[in-house]
Amino acid sequence: MSTTERPVPVWAYRLAHLVPFLTLPSGLWRLGLVFGSSMGLLDASGNPARLDTVGGKVYVVCLSIFSELVALTALGLVQRWGEVAPRWIPFIGGRRVHPYAAIVPAVLGALSLIAIWTYGFRDAYTDHFIPFSSTAWKVLMLTCYMPLNFWGPALLVLTWAYYRRRVSVPAVAV
Repeated sequence: MSTTERPVPVWAYRLAHLVPFLTLPSGLWRLGLVFGSSMGLLDASGNPARLDTVGGKVYVVCLSIFSELVALTALGLVQRWGEVAPRWIPFIGGRRVHPYAAIVPAVLGALSLIAIWTYGFRDAYTDHFIPFSSTAWKVLMLTCYMPLNFWGPALLVLTWAYYRRRVSVPAVAV
């Protein structure tokens, strides 16, 4: 394991490794749709909703994989490759990563995630949410998607720790 320029706080290291697990339950829930279950979802006429097209199934699988890959980028805020680009990357390999090249996208991503999941859950606990065949199915879906509400704030906290480590200068004792 390569080390970072300045030590990463243990809490930040652990949080960064937790972030991909925040997206995993929703991805697994979506895979239930791919494998033929309605997951309790009802269509407009009250029948079990199905994901019937190959294109729809490919989209859902790709969405789940993409979400995990994006969540894994949080590790860059606590790993050496978030400070020096890996040598195998064309043009920038081996070069130092400017801190703001990581900070700006991470902050924008975190704020976007907060907005997306705040909006997505706006009706979750009302009768205006997605129709389900039973309360149990709704609870399962909400349980699987609820961790996504912590993704944005976790990324903001990790970005703050990255900023403190890479940009802010420690106070000099007199």
